[in-house]
Amino acid sequence: MKRREFITLLGGTAATWPLAARAQQPAGRVYRVGYLTITSREQQLHLIKAFEEGLRSLGYRVGENIAIEYRFANGEIERLPALAADLIRLGVDVIVTGANPNTVAVMKATTTLPIVMTNSADPVNAGLVASLARPGGNVTGFAADTGSEMNGKRLELLKETLPNLSRVGVLWNPNFVPNQSRLTSMGKATESLGLTLVAVEARGPDALEQAFATMVREHMQAFVVLGDSVLFNHRGQIGIMAIRNRLPAASGFKEFAEAGLLLAYGADVRDLFRRSAVFVDKIFKGAKAGDLPVEQPTKFELVVNLKTAKGLGIDVPPTLLARADEVIE
Repeated sequence: MKRREFITLLGGTAATWPLAARAQQPAGRVYRVGYLTITSREQQLHLIKAFEEGLRSLGYRVGENIAIEYRFANGEIERLPALAADLIRLGVDVIVTGANPNTVAVMKATTTLPIVMTNSADPVNAGLVASLARPGGNVTGFAADTGSEMNGKRLELLKETLPNLSRVGVLWNPNFVPNQSRLTSMGKATESLGLTLVAVEARGPDALEQAFATMVREHMQAFVVLGDSVLFNHRGQIGIMAIRNRLPAASGFKEFAEAGLLLAYGADVRDLFRRSAVFVDKIFKGAKAGDLPVEQPTKFELVVNLKTAKGLGIDVPPTLLARADEVIE
């Protein structure tokens, strides 16, 4: 079991590196990285730390041979185009993006500046790259989704935890394009598990009350959240409402489990941010983003919120707890 750590941001936390500090840097090129995210600084601290760790492992030191320009939209998707334009105007060498909306905003602003996606969802169908093997254009990085088996795995974990489970809700935002294929793959996975799936839309926080009312009315015994930036930013509200309505829930992101959902299983996003530094390094050394194959996760994590389980009167199987990478108590 791991305790939640309070993480403080290291050298690159400033939105811009002071001019005076740049003037004191040793002779030689100082690379400039743009970092764009729809979330807030606080929500990104652990991911920024992972990204900077990856850079340091490759010999980059913030304030010496690299500067990072951070831009946070604080949950306001409409701010992304202006923030992307600002980074391009600053003359950064590469822009690191996280979720799809960040990447889309930068792609609309430039077709030449290299873009490294850290945790994209279904980037081919979303139109971010031509293919995983040959991205083309100016985009590369990581695809956080590994296909239909990942969505089925979350249903399997819920079934393992709740043996009598038969009706499962899917909380999803139809505005997020990759969710369409995710929903289809989940429907296929239910056949072997003997589950009935009911999709419940929530395009924003104002729709959550109605969504939960629908799940209760439809006698859902549990639900799965299909993550997107909108629902992710409101995961605290979702966690509270799940407990209030006594609905066990699963998601693909650890942060949802930390917000009160029963469990989370998916790619280790911190590992993706750490490894994205390798793409940045290759681009600095002359590689073209479109020539670098998009990679998929190699490290996954299972997080169980035992506090939520106890509050809902659920006995989590010891075999599941033994497999968990983290148990929240």
